[in-house]
Order: sequence, then C-alpha cells, then structure tokens
Amino acid sequence: MKKYIILFSLMLIIPCAVVLGASQPKIDLCGVWRFAIDNQDKGVIERWFSKSLPETVTLPGSMATNGKGFDVTLSTKWTGQIVDSSYYYKPEYAKYRVPGNIKVPFWLQPLKYYVGAAWYQKEVNIPKDWEDKDIRLFLERCHWESRLWIDDKEIGMRNSLGTPHLYDLSKALTPGKHILSICIDNRVKDIDPGINSHSISDHTQTNWNGMIGQLYLEARPKISIQNIQVFPDIHQKKIVAKVRIENSTKKRQKAAITLLATGTTTPESKNFNVDVAAGVDTLLLEYPMGNDVKLWSEFHPNVYQLTASLNIPKKDVKDTFQTSFGMRQIKANGTQLEINDKPLFLRGTLECAIFPKTGFPPTQIDEWLRIFRICRSHGLNHVRFHSWCPPQVAFDAADQLGFYLQVECSSWANQSTTIGDGKPFDKYVYEESERMVEAYGNHPSFCLMLYGNEPGGKNYTQFLTKFVTYWKNKDSRRIYTTGSGWPNVDENDYQSTPNPRIQAWGEELKSIINGSAPASDYDWNSKIASFKQPVVSHEIGQWCVYPNFKEIAKYDGVLRARNFEIFSETLTENGMKQQADSFLLASGKLQALCYKADIEAALRTRSFGGFQLLDLHDFPGQGTALVGVLDAFWDEKGYISPKEYSRFCNSTVPLARLKKHIYINSDTLSTSIEIAHYGDAPLLACIPSWKISDIYGKVIFSGKLPQKDIPLGNCIPLGEISVPLSSVEKAEKLILEVSAGSFSNSWDIWVYPTQKEKITGVDKIKIVSTLDPATCNYLENGGSVLLSLKKGTLKPEFGGDVKIGFSSIFWNTAWTHGQAPNTLGILCNPEHPALANFPTEYYSNWQWWDAMSHSNAIELNKLSPEIKPIVRTIDDWVTNRPLALLFELKIGKGKLLVSGIDLNQDIQSRPEALQLKQSLLHYMAGKQFNPTVSLPASVIQNMIIE
Repeated sequence: MKKYIILFSLMLIIPCAVVLGASQPKIDLCGVWRFAIDNQDKGVIERWFSKSLPETVTLPGSMATNGKGFDVTLSTKWTGQIVDSSYYYKPEYAKYRVPGNIKVPFWLQPLKYYVGAAWYQKEVNIPKDWEDKDIRLFLERCHWESRLWIDDKEIGMRNSLGTPHLYDLSKALTPGKHILSICIDNRVKDIDPGINSHSISDHTQTNWNGMIGQLYLEARPKISIQNIQVFPDIHQKKIVAKVRIENSTKKRQKAAITLLATGTTTPESKNFNVDVAAGVDTLLLEYPMGNDVKLWSEFHPNVYQLTASLNIPKKDVKDTFQTSFGMRQIKANGTQLEINDKPLFLRGTLECAIFPKTGFPPTQIDEWLRIFRICRSHGLNHVRFHSWCPPQVAFDAADQLGFYLQVECSSWANQSTTIGDGKPFDKYVYEESERMVEAYGNHPSFCLMLYGNEPGGKNYTQFLTKFVTYWKNKDSRRIYTTGSGWPNVDENDYQSTPNPRIQAWGEELKSIINGSAPASDYDWNSKIASFKQPVVSHEIGQWCVYPNFKEIAKYDGVLRARNFEIFSETLTENGMKQQADSFLLASGKLQALCYKADIEAALRTRSFGGFQLLDLHDFPGQGTALVGVLDAFWDEKGYISPKEYSRFCNSTVPLARLKKHIYINSDTLSTSIEIAHYGDAPLLACIPSWKISDIYGKVIFSGKLPQKDIPLGNCIPLGEISVPLSSVEKAEKLILEVSAGSFSNSWDIWVYPTQKEKITGVDKIKIVSTLDPATCNYLENGGSVLLSLKKGTLKPEFGGDVKIGFSSIFWNTAWTHGQAPNTLGILCNPEHPALANFPTEYYSNWQWWDAMSHSNAIELNKLSPEIKPIVRTIDDWVTNRPLALLFELKIGKGKLLVSGIDLNQDIQSRPEALQLKQSLLHYMAGKQFNPTVSLPASVIQNMIIE
C-alpha cells in the first residue's frame, strides 16, 4: 500500500500525471474528452448522457483554451444568455468609438465566449480489484456548476467555486466500462455571488466553462481516513488532529491509528487504539511536537507533513492520509496583529484572478511560486484573494515561501445581489466556507478569511456579524472579519476599511496628495483611533500609469488586449505615437511616487495592522485600471525595480517626517527620523546614519543618530536631523537618505535661492494673464510676452474641462466617471534651456506639485499640430489629447511663451512658482528663445475666458 501512497503524493504535486495502471488506486482522467455545447438546454431532455458526444476537448482546460464557444469580433454583442447586448458590452463601459461607430469593452476581450451548459464525456474502465472499494471522483476545479451521470444514471450536482467537486461513486461504478457525463454550467442562477465577483467575472479570469487541475477516480478501503484538520498549539508544543473516518461497513470497528509529523524536526510517532463508529466518525487525537518544534512565519516558513496510518488487521484494512501544516498562531492583541506573539504588519497586494493567457488560475505550483517571489522581491508578505479562493497549489507555494493569505468566499455581493436577505447565496456562503476550510484549512498560509468584498443589502451587517462569530467559535487557526471594506463591527478580529489611504473614491483634488503641499509627516492615527481592533487598510493606492503598448504582443492566449489596441490607435490619430514609451515611463515615475507616499503613511501609523494594495500589478477590467508597477503578467514595466520599491515597502523601513519637500536656502531642514521594524528579531546596537547628497552623489551633509536597540514595531524614534541650508547657493534637487542596518530609504527635496539672479533684458518682457489689444500690438511689433493663465480661465474646448492635479489618475476615468485628476503628470525634456534654472527630471516629482495645482492643460490640437511643447501634461489614455503646460509661439514679429501654469497669483508664497518663473524669464531674455511656429494672436485670445 505504501507505493500507492507515494504515487498519490506525486499526483498532488504534478497535475494530471500519466495514467496509472489498472492495479493502481487512481485512474487519471486528464486527456481527451468528448464534448458538446448545449446552448439551448436540450442535453438532459434528449439524454445526451446516453449518447456519444460529437466533438472533443482536452482537459484540464476550458472551452476557450480548446477553441470552443462563439466567435467574438468587434461588432459582436452578447450576454450570459448568448444573444442579449447588455451583459458583456455595457454602454457605460464602452465609451470609446472606433471607425464605424463600433463600441468595444474597456477590458480584455476573449476570442471565444460562451455562458451556459456544456457537456464533457469520458469512458472509464474500472478494474476488478476496485469491486470492494469506496470510489470517489475528484474534479479539482470546475467552473462552476457540475452535474454528473454515470451511464444513464444521474449522480448529483456540485457548485463550489473554490474547492474540488467530489462525488461518491461507490454504488454507481462496478468493474468494467462506464461512461462519465458531466454537464458544466457557468450561468448565474439562484446562487449569485455577484456579477463582478472575481470568481466569475469577465473583468479578470473570465467566466470560463470547464474543468482544470487534477481530475481522477480514486479507490479507497471501506474504512478510510477522509480528512484531517490540524490545530497547532505553539505554546504547548503540540497539535490536535481532528481525524474524520468514513466506515461504510455499517459496523463499529476497532482500529489502530499512528500519527507521525515530519519536517525540519522529526518527532516520534504516536499510536492510538480507537473505536470507529459506523458511518462518519471524527476522532480528536493529541500529538506532541517535541521541544525543538519549529514555528512557521514569513521569516521561517517551516512546514510539517502529518501522516496518519489506519490499520484494522481483522479486516485487512490499511489506509494512509497525509496533510501539511505549520506551527503558527495569528491573532489580534489590542490594535496590533501578531504572528507567534510577535508584532505583524501585513504588506499586501490583491490577486483578482488575473490570468490573461488561460482566463483561469494556474494549478501548477511553479507559477504561484513565481508570483509570490515577485511579491516578496517588492517587500510584500501578504496577498488578498479578492472575492475568490485560489487552488491548492497557491496555498502550497505560500506555505513554502512564508506568505500570509486572505481568502474570500467567492463573493462581491453588492453588485448584482445582496447578502443577508434570505436568498440562496446566504446558505451558500456558509457551505462554501466549510468546504474551503476542509480543503485548505491546515495550510499555515491560510491566515485570514471572510465572506468576500464590499457587501451590500439591508441586513448584511447582522448576517456577516453572525458569520464571523460562527467561525471565531469554530476555528481559531485564522482571523476573521465581516467583509473586505466594511462593515466594521466589534466582533471582527480585524477591521478592513478604505478610509486610511491617501485618496478615496469621490475625494478628487481634496485628497492629501492633491490638496496639501508635499510632505511626509502625516499618518492615519486619527482615522483609526475609534477602532479597538487592528486595522488593515482596504485597496490603497489605485494609482494609474499610461499603457505599455508593447504589452499587446503578450496576449497570445484566450484573451486579446483590444482596449490597448484602441488606445494606441487614438494616440496615433492625435499625432503622439512616438511619445508612447515616454508617457509610460514619465507617468510610471509619478505612479511610484504616489505609492511610496501611500505605503509610508501606513508605516507611520502606530500599531497599524497593514495595507492591501490595489495593486502591485495591473487590473485589466472595470474600464482598464492600470494600477500596477507590474503588468497583468507580473512583469516589470521599466520605471521602478523591485530593489527600489522595497526600500519603502519592506519588513524594515526608515522613515522621515518631513514637513515639506520644498525649501529656500534661508530655511533649516528639520525632521524627525523613525523606523518601522517588523523583522524577525530586534536590531541590536544599531547606529542609524543619514546623508544629504546632490543628484551626482556628492555628499553635502551627513551624520549619525544615537546608537540604540530597535524593537519590533513602528513609530520607533531614531533621532532628529537639523541642517541649515544656507550653503546651498543655487537651485537644486537634493536627496535625503537614512540607513539603519542593511535597510535604507530616501526622499527628494528641492532648495531654491532666496535672492534671485538679476536677468539682463527682463524689463523688456511683458508678463500678462490675457492678451489685450495693447499686448497683441506689442507682440506684432517684435516684443516678448509671457502669458501666464490664471487657473480656470481656459475655455473648455481648449482644455479647460481637463481636471488637472498632481497625482496620477485614481483607478481610471471610465469607471469613476471622470474623477479628478484625469491626467498622468508631466513629460518634459529636462535639458530644455527654459528649465535650466528649475531642476527637474522628465517626469512629475514633488517640485511640480505647485504648478499642477495652479494650472490649465491646454489642448494643442485646437491650436496647431506643429507646436512642440516644452512641458506636456499626459492625458488620460481614453482621450489621448495633446496637452501642454508650457509652449512657445511666434506672433507677428514677436515671441510668446504660453504658460498654462499661473505664475502670478500669490507668487511670493510659492517658491516653486517663483523659481520656475525665474527660469522662464532667464530663457526668454536670452538668444535661445526663438519660436518657429506662427499663429495669429486672435487664436490665443480665443482660448481665454475674458
């Protein structure tokens, strides 16, 4: 029997291994199946289970991976019922028109699409030595309802979205040949998890139809171990094994059970003599792990294997069951999360079932190891599975690498259904959670569980409070909360809330990042003060970047990036095709800056539970939300490396509470330095250091902070820095860097001289906010004019309707109905002489906050396609308008520099504006100011609101 156990273990690792011989306890069902689409629901009535289906597919797989379904073209419109136009192509999501008035969705588009019933059929040959066995059918992941027939007998139906579909076929399968007919139906019926739930949504994994992962028949003894749930006790150094035995002999049996845990340490085996009742019996067996037991955490992912051997000599019954587990305890202690009695800070991202190659999640462990290693390289230790449950190998990979997983019961109920109103899904949530815990509950990585995302309904608070209470009382191996986002009730182990983040839905230009001058001294202490439990901030970030059109070629599976193709076409139509890569890189730098600000604010918040990013990688649905520094394939985009990202997102991060990023040289830079340290152990005898360097690496100021032992936790003070900036004589960017042990972090600051250089010839430059007749005459006769528009004085048709702000776009404009800002920062040539005295990179950094907060984005295609702006504003990829903040023109014999930035209002209190104005005037007074594009003054006059 032992050789069978070894083969069974290999099957758990290698999905769909080679077909086993007739004498083996498994029959692998992977391979070719007969197939038929049943889009008119005739299969049951016409008894397709008793006929040979006409087509074939290969499983594991989906209809789409097998090229089955209905063809999709740009003009195709359909729904879950195939013919209606309201399901996939929703007008509110399909806002962009292409030639012929054809509308396309703003998410990835499948090559084939089908929602409904489909039949899968396979012949099996049951060996003779299975005659006295219990036989089970194991379908690792179906999507999603399955109905099974053996020959012409219907066996039953299963509808789990997140766990295997299991069928007891002991009475239905006799030795010899049989036909398995399985009808898979991916329609939403009475069990409605919500149309946008990532368990079924076309926005991400697609609402696929098929079966993936391991597919097999298994023969077990009439008395066998069906499941073991392992409950670790790290303080008593023991486990309690809840062993469920199925005894189909209908008689009580005396049996011997041996438990043995193996792993980094090998405790001794322990024998138990037990009585096994007829039917299903559950035994509680206590097993000591020994004094040298190894705990599981992100720093020490020690995984044990528990083997339970069942022996009934009188019946010649031997059975073995294996499961993995880890010795760990996760809990809330006041407002702090703890892992094994140490402070825990969750640094997480979402996984929304985004797999563009297949449209369904991988069931190979290598791919999950790759994903989690990428997350770890960016400093993360946590992944939230948004409204879905991953397959077995995701837990295996997370166990190996030490990742904390939040798993959800496949629902996002406020979109097309409600929770707590007595509908069938209420019962389903309990049933699905029970199945999830039975299938994956022993995994140490399975640390957090909840119903799903952002619930809705009249009674959802009461319903979910009872749900949390039920699970807290039943299983203490993980922590629970009602829903991701809300509601926040006292019964929760931790609170999930969207409030503590830099920008929220509907907040627009009033958010901290857009409404307050740049600083790094704010935190969320006041926002979470009312909570008695740890707070994990919900879906922080959502900062967008411009599309990477080179990514289109990667979509060579079941989905195509038609959205990207349209965005690329409109960029070309607006004459900016050559700017695509620059838009990506420049907006990416701004995106990374926004994420740094968001993450550091969380790390500065005392005893915070952690954050869940939306997202480390792109979300391809809901209007195309390019919110990742990685693309939908978890690949880098080229503007920030994992090493750079992990400086501000890690287990240990030095932090500076800068009251501002912009200084004049009569200021003194004063800041408190602290550290967030959630490492494996305290940092002993640490001597933190700091330095301020120029962009070439030359150290201008430096020093050391007092030596100290750094405990686990955050808001740990390291000392103060106070540096007079009087020695900085010219305008320049400087970099403050703080190091503690092997961890470093840095912040950009700008210093501008208080005394401005006198510019020869500046008295001949006329500075205006509108073009009156006198100014036009001055231009026509050869004068130089700086036209600095006051914010809000640009007509809508010339870009006055552009909602401009400092940050990048939040989520996207299509889904948020144009929430501000709807631009992605600036793009400029930092070597342009107009910017010679205004130190800048090619992208938005903090010194551009003032300009973006006092500006109008001027639409150049309403003026002249020949204008090459000095500073561009990167538009939303949906509209792709050529927008400018600074450009120059020839008007008659004169020269005009147009600034969409207001460089006049309150200028003395705006050091960045004062310095930018100085740089522009210096340029205009010199010989390099020589515009080549000519326009009549009336064109410029016409764009200004009088």
